[in-house]
Amino acid sequence: MDLAIKIALLIVFFGVMIGIGLYCRRHATDVNGFVLGGRSVGPWLTAFAYGTSYFSAVVFVGYAGQFGWKYGIAATWAGLGNAFIGSLLAWVVLGRRTRVMSQHLDSATMPEFFGKRFDSKALKLAASAIIFIFLIPYTASLYNGLSRLFGMAFDIDYSVCVVVMAILTGVYVIAGGYMATAINDFIQGIIMLVGIAAVILAVLNSQGGFLASLEKLAQVQGDSTIPGVYASFFGPDPVNLLGVVILTSLGTWGLPQMVQKFYAIKSETAISKGTVISTAFALVVSGGCYFLGGFGRLFSDRIDIAANGYDSVIPTMLSGLPAILIAVVVILVLSASMSTLSSLVLASSSTLTLDFIKGNIIKDMDEKRQVKWMRGLVVVFIAISVVLALIQYKSSVTFIAQLMGVSWGALAGAFLAPFLYGLYWKRTTKAACWVSFVFSTVFMLAVISPVKGSLPALLQSPINAGAFCMIVGLVIVPVVSVVTKAPSKKRLEDVFSCYERKVTVTVRDSIGEQE
Repeated sequence: MDLAIKIALLIVFFGVMIGIGLYCRRHATDVNGFVLGGRSVGPWLTAFAYGTSYFSAVVFVGYAGQFGWKYGIAATWAGLGNAFIGSLLAWVVLGRRTRVMSQHLDSATMPEFFGKRFDSKALKLAASAIIFIFLIPYTASLYNGLSRLFGMAFDIDYSVCVVVMAILTGVYVIAGGYMATAINDFIQGIIMLVGIAAVILAVLNSQGGFLASLEKLAQVQGDSTIPGVYASFFGPDPVNLLGVVILTSLGTWGLPQMVQKFYAIKSETAISKGTVISTAFALVVSGGCYFLGGFGRLFSDRIDIAANGYDSVIPTMLSGLPAILIAVVVILVLSASMSTLSSLVLASSSTLTLDFIKGNIIKDMDEKRQVKWMRGLVVVFIAISVVLALIQYKSSVTFIAQLMGVSWGALAGAFLAPFLYGLYWKRTTKAACWVSFVFSTVFMLAVISPVKGSLPALLQSPINAGAFCMIVGLVIVPVVSVVTKAPSKKRLEDVFSCYERKVTVTVRDSIGEQE
């Protein structure tokens, strides 16, 4: 009976996703419709699309498990950082200016933005290559997060689960493009909100409630010599915790699949509303995930980190829940993973088509042909990510957080500073962009190479290395810009004219003084 309920919920879930994809086909007939939903997406859809692309199985299983175990209840700071830095500030600082300038430059992808903002085809191609290479470990980590949950809930081979999820995601992305992704993200976001709240209540109740759980956590010694540290405000290692907060929060500012959400929003009012909705969503989902993970050590009698890794923490915490609630958790994680996967494959396929193939490999590409290529590349990208996920699952012991650290660090480290300064500061130069691209990609590759041991101990972690690359980028881009040749004044006036439009108004003279 329990298995029947779980399977029924999955069938309904997948049926709705596919139905929406087919319904949205009419919005995906040209490039603007397929990639950006015609730049007409409202605040609720955009905010939920941003949030669900942000939080996936990586956060729920990987990050919440690992950082909750390491830092205890203090891991909640990562969730608060995600809400206020990764969501609120990102929308305030980037939202409007990204929407206005990307439309002005007629850019649908981040590489296209770099190419037109800095008048450099080579820069566009380099950004496209970085995105394609470093989105792969990101995508593989999504599948990885599902393995243990499916093993707990169903007696189904992980390989089958990965393939089915990938095919179904591919179907609705190929059929409906960005609009299908956005509508599905909204539904998946609702599931995530309800699921997180239900799971937290159930887990804490199994330990006697919140106060009782906190009291038990304060008695856990763990790896620390300080009593009660896992129930404290900053936890056992605030320095490394800060690295987690920076990477997972500030990192979204430079991730192409996140920034792309601002390209599609339809109006000023929508941006204001979306800011509030996105922040609230992040508070509940991300704050809830890390908060839940913070109680992981209460289950240490059932968790063997040495044998099963940090990715086993959350599944073990959930294993004692009622069958119906476990089914909700599986749907929750599927929702989170499929929404992020759809954003990743759409970002990757559109980038490769518009920034790499169009005008370089195929000179003459009309709208219909571009959309066909994007749909084909969605299939290719999903297939590659599935193969890598299965290889990684069967042969590697790399944890989700490490895979994500490499991907986020390289992408956000390379793009955050050039994109941010490029939106606001006219003096930002092409040379500064190149330095940021090269530094971050080389440094993150060094972190996973044999030369890793020569790096400072603090920077050998992909998490800290990624945070380091972002901070360094924010420093080196203005420094290099100042010492290198400034862009032409005429070019800059044209690029930034979208923020400085002159409007002529008629003024009527009044007779006498106004009362």
